[in-house]
Amino acid sequence: AMLRRALRFLVRALLLAIAAVLALQLWYLGHVVWWSAFDPGSTSFMDAELDRLREKDPRARLQQQWVPYERISPNLKRAVIAAEDANFTDHDGVDWDAIEKAYDSNRKKGKVVRGGSTITMQLAKNLFLSGSRSYLRKGQELVITYMLEAVMSKRRILEIYLNVAEWGVGVFGCEAAARHYYGASAAQLGPAQAARLASMLPRPRCYDRNRGSAVLERRSALVQRWLGDVTPP
Repeated sequence: AMLRRALRFLVRALLLAIAAVLALQLWYLGHVVWWSAFDPGSTSFMDAELDRLREKDPRARLQQQWVPYERISPNLKRAVIAAEDANFTDHDGVDWDAIEKAYDSNRKKGKVVRGGSTITMQLAKNLFLSGSRSYLRKGQELVITYMLEAVMSKRRILEIYLNVAEWGVGVFGCEAAARHYYGASAAQLGPAQAARLASMLPRPRCYDRNRGSAVLERRSALVQRWLGDVTPP
């Protein structure tokens, strides 16, 4: 009798856990469907950064202003794809070749020197998840990535990404970035400016504080050379 009760308890616990996981996935999917038509006001990553800044200054605010896809310079669209995810228009959300190359590079160097995250994976992380690193969180990131790719066009994914990506201390989205660094709008960015902004994406806070970085200069020159090879969605 005790064994039967224990088994019943385990089955109930398992069913509850499965129901909770499914409910969470439906919650994520509901947001993805909504954001395919309506712009997200904020993201999980932005909220976390605002909390961090407000610990030092309770009046801190983020710089961010949404701009539609048509009002973002084609130079920036090309530069971000070239710098962050060269196969963006071809893959289904996950670029397994890039992940494999990143793994090999990191193993040879003995540390993380490159990531294999696509633009869609980065958007999934920015929209919903924390900065913590675990296999469970990575698994959830993959599920949301495939949701984004199933529901949204590449153009919409890139539009949202460019509007919510972190570009400096409290600076989010390409419009705020263009104004913060160049006193211009996102529509006015030239090839060199776009290449530089795209090159900042892996370490935006660091480059915001070290704008004369030699590494950033070299990376920007390289990205600018790649622009002609990219056709944005």
